Amino acid sequence: MATGGGIAAAAAHKSVQLDVDGVERTVSTFAGSVAGLLDEQDVAVGERDAVGPDPDAPLEDGDLVVVRSARQIRVDVDGEQRAMWTTADTTAEAIQSFGEGGREITVAASRSRDGSRQALDMPLVDGEPVDVVVDGQTIRVTPEGEAHVDDVLDLAGTSLGKLDDVVVGTGDDDIVQVTVTRGQHSMRTHVEPVPYETTEQEDDSLYVGERRVVQEGAEGLRVRAALHVKTGDQESAGEASEFVTVTEPVAEIVAVGTKERPAPQPAAPAAPAPSASGSSSGSSSGGSATPSAPSGAVSGDVWAALAQCESGGNPTVVSSNGLYHGLYQFSVATWQSVGGTGLPSQASPAEQTQRAQMLQARSGWGQWPHCSAKLGLR
Repeated sequence: MATGGGIAAAAAHKSVQLDVDGVERTVSTFAGSVAGLLDEQDVAVGERDAVGPDPDAPLEDGDLVVVRSARQIRVDVDGEQRAMWTTADTTAEAIQSFGEGGREITVAASRSRDGSRQALDMPLVDGEPVDVVVDGQTIRVTPEGEAHVDDVLDLAGTSLGKLDDVVVGTGDDDIVQVTVTRGQHSMRTHVEPVPYETTEQEDDSLYVGERRVVQEGAEGLRVRAALHVKTGDQESAGEASEFVTVTEPVAEIVAVGTKERPAPQPAAPAAPAPSASGSSSGSSSGGSATPSAPSGAVSGDVWAALAQCESGGNPTVVSSNGLYHGLYQFSVATWQSVGGTGLPSQASPAEQTQRAQMLQARSGWGQWPHCSAKLGLR
């Protein structure tokens, strides 16, 4: 019985070859099946992994057990991005298996965080020829043994810039094809104006209510830039920079009068009207002399003449610069200073004349420097 047990144990012992993802080793085992061998050797098998022979198959001495782990790669299938699983050893095999049925399959090489190029995480080919399409020419190389994308590009003497794209596919003759598309970049700018400010400064050479532009304002310019990258037919724009002012705005400076206007001088009393006999007092018929005009009174004809000079006698007129209104060309500020509301050009002629008389009584004829001088009022 002891001898028989030894014979049975010897029959149960096997020596097999185990190949896991290309790493092959010789294993001694008493396992009766492929699944038992994998459990014994702590080889975990996922639902997408490939195992040969079938895990339920009995294990015989001298067998070769092959395990290929599935991995997920992102591919472009007929122009649509997909994540697909493969147990192929090389990118070329994966593309060829996905491409059955006339589908066009490509795989984009990835980039590292610093922008440098990385190869795919699996070899591109294992000793097969590769066409490198770059800068308008096709270069065929045949690496010895396994080679990644970067190895193939080195063999073709091709260097990559950080903006270049690399895509792996197959050519018309089913040869693996690595296509390099050069990226181009340009800096585009956006310019916009910078508004200017208006400041006021007191000026004792101007009367209160008078204003004068001392320095004309001018807008500035500011600019910001964004990097645009074009790869093939695709173009993308980076985030725009902060604005940088290239021309500073020039502030407008306005002088504002602070000098008090002189008090108005009373008008000279009117001379008495001569009598019918030519004397300066009384008349031959005994009637009284014509009374003189009250002190400070101004004839209505004077205001009509002033209005005609200032505005052509049009109570609704507004100056071309929009600052002066009505019969006597009031500014809005001056109009408000004598109790007016709204716009002077919207008030009645009577109100405009009344407030002009108030202004003259307060500040004199200098409020209308040109026309008052022309009419001999000062």
